[in-house]
Amino acid sequence: MDSMRDRFADTVHQLLDTDPRVALVIAEISRDRLQGAIAAHPDRVVNVGIREQLLVSAGAGLALSGLRPVLHTFASFLVERPFEQVKLDFGHQDVGGVLVSSGASYDMASGGYTHMSPGDVALLDTLPGWTVHVPGHADEAEALVRAAVGAGDDKVYVRLSDRANAEGRALDGTRFRQVREGRAGAAVVAVGPMLDPVLAATEGLDLTVLYATTVRPFDAAGLRRAAVDPDRGTAEVVLVEPYLAGTSVRAAGEALAVVPHRLLGLGVGREELRRYGRPEEHDAAHGLDAASLRRDISAFLAPGRG
Repeated sequence: MDSMRDRFADTVHQLLDTDPRVALVIAEISRDRLQGAIAAHPDRVVNVGIREQLLVSAGAGLALSGLRPVLHTFASFLVERPFEQVKLDFGHQDVGGVLVSSGASYDMASGGYTHMSPGDVALLDTLPGWTVHVPGHADEAEALVRAAVGAGDDKVYVRLSDRANAEGRALDGTRFRQVREGRAGAAVVAVGPMLDPVLAATEGLDLTVLYATTVRPFDAAGLRRAAVDPDRGTAEVVLVEPYLAGTSVRAAGEALAVVPHRLLGLGVGREELRRYGRPEEHDAAHGLDAASLRRDISAFLAPGRG
């Protein structure tokens, strides 16, 4: 199976071939995967070297010139390190672009904390107007990158990961997709690569599982439809996100503000793990493996349920 990053490289090459408005800005990362695109389009592929602030500012400049820039590097170098440039050069100047990251929260755990970015979505969520896609499979990554590039002059972040679900799912715009139906009033929202662990963790539990590949805008209507018990008018919701725990709790709370509800946000903990380890070890340490998810989801449910 292709990795999301490999599929992105193929997809952006095809977009460069077919759309003269598309430009690509990189900072060394994935250069080996993009050799064909670099050779075919030297006028619209720019490698700024390991200068991430310049990467973002150059991309915004291309947007000001009328191009549709795609910016790519690891998440920590794309969102966290040049955050001021993202805020000012894209946000304040009100221009659009597509930021495509790799590495996710700790895909490159062996590279240490400089290559980890569990806070990227939460940080970007402080800025208005950004669409955020979190695919869980290479097929979804391709579809979401294509949609992002074709999205007029919107500001879009696509968060790629080496972690992937076994199969891709058909996407329904920005809406959450129901993949398992359970009793009314209890729902788990699995974001991107967390779907397979959530399905394994909730096997046999009587609750609904929703799959989210777009988290901003947040599908408030979809959550209400799936999570609110029409008879009791209450909801219990668990959010399982592959980045900072609780990132979407505010959005879910706003969606459920009109009904009594309980929310649990599961994801990467705030405490820094100072041993690099492997991604799977980080999953277990943060409670994102299937066994830990089942324990925490079951404990959250009202007594006598699950």
